[in-house]
Amino acid sequence: PPCSMHLIQVDSVQRWMDDLKLMTDCECMCILQSKPISMEKDEQNELMLSSQYSTCDSLQLLLKRAWIISTELTRIAQKLEKNRWQRVHSMTVRVNCHVRSMINEYNTFTRNSSEEMHQFEKLLIDKCSEFTAFTERCIQTEDEQILKSMKSCINETLTTIAQYFGQLIELVLTHEAQNLLRQIELSDSVYVTESAISSLFSLTQEGAHLCRIIAKEGGVVTLFKICRQDCFRGLYPQTLRTLASICCVEEGMHQLEKVDGILCLADILTDNSHSEATHAEAAAVIAQITSPHLTFSQHLSSFLENMEEIVTALVKLCQEASSGEVFLLASAALANITFFDTMACEILLQLNAMKMLLAACSDKRLVDTPYSRDQVVTILANMSVLDQCASEIIQGNGIQLLMEMLFEKPSSGNSAEVAACERVQQKSAVTLARLSRDPEVAEAAIKLSCIPRLIKLCRSPTERNNSDSVLVACLAALRRLAVMSPDGLEDSDFQQLVKPRLVDSFLLCTNMEESFV
Repeated sequence: PPCSMHLIQVDSVQRWMDDLKLMTDCECMCILQSKPISMEKDEQNELMLSSQYSTCDSLQLLLKRAWIISTELTRIAQKLEKNRWQRVHSMTVRVNCHVRSMINEYNTFTRNSSEEMHQFEKLLIDKCSEFTAFTERCIQTEDEQILKSMKSCINETLTTIAQYFGQLIELVLTHEAQNLLRQIELSDSVYVTESAISSLFSLTQEGAHLCRIIAKEGGVVTLFKICRQDCFRGLYPQTLRTLASICCVEEGMHQLEKVDGILCLADILTDNSHSEATHAEAAAVIAQITSPHLTFSQHLSSFLENMEEIVTALVKLCQEASSGEVFLLASAALANITFFDTMACEILLQLNAMKMLLAACSDKRLVDTPYSRDQVVTILANMSVLDQCASEIIQGNGIQLLMEMLFEKPSSGNSAEVAACERVQQKSAVTLARLSRDPEVAEAAIKLSCIPRLIKLCRSPTERNNSDSVLVACLAALRRLAVMSPDGLEDSDFQQLVKPRLVDSFLLCTNMEESFV
């Protein structure tokens, strides 16, 4: 599409309701032939619709308007392909109106916009007028040859409009990010700073592209300055939440390294005078920057220097968590750290974290969703590579817990919840396979009827929600337990699920849909 802007997807009817106001404004302007109503400078604030909005609302309005223009430009290109000249013209008039409305609205609430921005506004308006004139000429002629020659011209103009539009939006968003960051930098007022951070957070929710702009403009540096000033303690949770959003992009992570952000986070986590909300949001930043899905987190050398105190603080936060949400954030950070470096697993073992995590799983107040169980079982799976782990698991009744996790089922059809349940099943099977190196663990698992459950998961696709990763993990665990207890399996199970190569058993089980559903 002409503009790569991301907007949070919402229900289509809701989107239509939201856009209706903007669309009808636009149709009124079509009747007025896009001529703005002249007004005195000092009356402007009273008369313009946008003045009712705060900066944040105005930006949302701008982004919605931009989304409509972006969609319309894409549709014009499609109609042009099909030579639907009448539609192309009416849509061009509409885009023209939307562009003018967007620029007028923006100029009523922005301050000190740059000369470069005004140049792009003028270029865009001129190009849109030229475009409308072109398409008007097209509907007045029926000569195929003229239309054909004009089509490439129109295509070129459309591409130029899309480019100018994209560049203008980029300038506008950069300008607004700079304004908000300047406000945060210069303000001594908690109220003004809070309002600016809130607007900045709203911008980060519009997608990675905006997070990159904010990071490039020094957003991470500015926000960490807030986190180092005692007078803004009440704003730490909100500031850290905004930082976690910006650090989903590489530019944010580089900035975090430059300003010793990890040391600051470690200081916050280990300072007991901070509120639980502040600790939880600091844990969320740690979870974000250590996410195993990020390809750019491996350069966090300063993390290893502070890892022991961060892990210790996170274990304490899990232990003392007053709600499921706090436990989820702290355990997610711990789970990610165990992927980040194996030394973390040894620290967790020394801190007796296994016992605490297993106990938390029995507390419905703390661990009440597949998402929390996913974090706990991730930590258990990563710790299970250590030999000392087996006795800890047995003492904490962990085999029973892993067995229960093999029965994890989503309470709704929500795709994120379904995926979390699959991860819980897969990782509990992986943990069982790893721990069953120890004969005592294998014996406990067999006594708890793990073998029949693993067979059921292998043979029945619906039990594992057709997940291949769950199937592979269950086959591996089953084979490990079958070595310890060959009598626990029927001959057909042994012949199909244990004896062949793993890949052959896998292929056999993936083709069982017909007979077992």
